[in-house]
Amino acid sequence: MKTLNIHEAKTNLSAILKEIEENGERVVICRNGKPIADISAHRPVDRLKVHPELSNIQINYDPTEPLSEDEWPESAR
Repeated sequence: MKTLNIHEAKTNLSAILKEIEENGERVVICRNGKPIADISAHRPVDRLKVHPELSNIQINYDPTEPLSEDEWPESAR
């Protein structure tokens, strides 16, 4: 992992992006020696895959069924 200050990052941004593109290494941008941002290669997310935790959710009622008056919060009646 490479660490650069803001001036170095601004001055060499094109070269930094090319290097990240080629080797996938993450670059940390620092201000006064403290990390403030990371630059890393883009990794597309497959949005069609269902997260495993979502398959564990069970709804034991009909969410489209209207609530009775007693089930509404007092402030919403």
